Amino acid sequence: MSRVQLALNVNDVDAAVAFYSRLFGTEPAKRRPGYANFAITEPPLKLVLLENPGSGGSLNHLGVEVSDIDTVDAEQARLAGTGLASVEERDTTCCYAKQDKFWVQGAPDGERWEIYTVLADSPTFSGDSQDGPGCCGTEDRAAAEPTAC
Repeated sequence: MSRVQLALNVNDVDAAVAFYSRLFGTEPAKRRPGYANFAITEPPLKLVLLENPGSGGSLNHLGVEVSDIDTVDAEQARLAGTGLASVEERDTTCCYAKQDKFWVQGAPDGERWEIYTVLADSPTFSGDSQDGPGCCGTEDRAAAEPTAC
């Protein structure tokens, strides 16, 4: 299973959840303070809402959720073969989930794309490791807040 991920900054996560619940006819798969995500079956979409007052209505990042680590590895190899660079993040915690992923670099307009799989749920938004880029591409993982993902 693969599905496109769309992560949006929203001014008010409660208002956004109410709207998207009606729009897609489903409730969020996960709710945390300032954060919600929907696992929508039709169309296959992972919709992530990140409360970021003052930045509502803007794109946070894009992604593709895949079913397992082998698919993450295969996609990273495939994209490297086309000349696209990536930044790898393994065993990382981001958006209340433990993940293996990589970020594709080089989009002409600077969009951020992640290819990832969820390994487990997490009670925290981000981990405390200082290795590599932070949650959802922020530079300081320890300082990452839900508004930064």
